Amino acid sequence: MDAQTEIELQAAAFRRLQKHLMQDRTDVQNIDLMNLAGFCRNCLSRWYQEAANEKGIDMDKMQAREIFYGMTMDQWKSEYQTEASDKTQEAFKTAFAENVGKDG
Repeated sequence: MDAQTEIELQAAAFRRLQKHLMQDRTDVQNIDLMNLAGFCRNCLSRWYQEAANEKGIDMDKMQAREIFYGMTMDQWKSEYQTEASDKTQEAFKTAFAENVGKDG
């Protein structure tokens, strides 16, 4: 497989993951994703931002989130985010420190 085809397939897989998380499984909470997988929608938008910045594209965290989410964070939270239990929030502190805190 040539490099361009590989890039196109990777991009297609990313778009499908984005659709799955943003349209098909809006019931899955970010905090649960982080606790189970070590990443969440915010991580994906941050990785998108980092890739843009590496290409010289000026993009901040909120811009990247709006692109990834297809709406503002306030809209997403009001439509889809639910309250997390104390146990879930405690687990998140550990998951965040282990997976995000070390990278920034």
